[in-house]
Amino acid sequence: MISKEEVIENSNNKEFILKAIEETPILIEFASDELRDDKELMLEAIKRNGEVLEFASDRLKNDKEVVLTAVKEVGWVVCYASEKLKADKEVLLEAVKNKGIIVKYASERLLRDNDIIIEALKQNKKAAIFIPKECREREEIKAILEEE
Repeated sequence: MISKEEVIENSNNKEFILKAIEETPILIEFASDELRDDKELMLEAIKRNGEVLEFASDRLKNDKEVVLTAVKEVGWVVCYASEKLKADKEVLLEAVKNKGIIVKYASERLLRDNDIIIEALKQNKKAAIFIPKECREREEIKAILEEE
């Protein structure tokens, strides 16, 4: 098993880091800034554990493919995405399908979007607390909330 110390010592060695994240994806945290900006490497880590989006470079947190891969795995990591991608309907839709309560991170515009609301409520009706009252009055939303 590769240790944190070994990763720190080899933080700029892509092959070593790849081997480390195959065993323990969270070790990407200790890779160099350069490697945490390597899309191929970060995607490998994210496919194994979406939570490692936290350690991606700002550039990759603004990369739609990277963020979509992460939120499909672990919805709540949308909180690490760039503001631009938090406001992207496709990204948020995937996040709420995975974890409905994530709707709380939605932009004002998306918080009123029926597709987002419906997917969030299908996943977790408790997401309703973040939905504007007037949106909860829509017939299709009421129907979901009233389902057993």
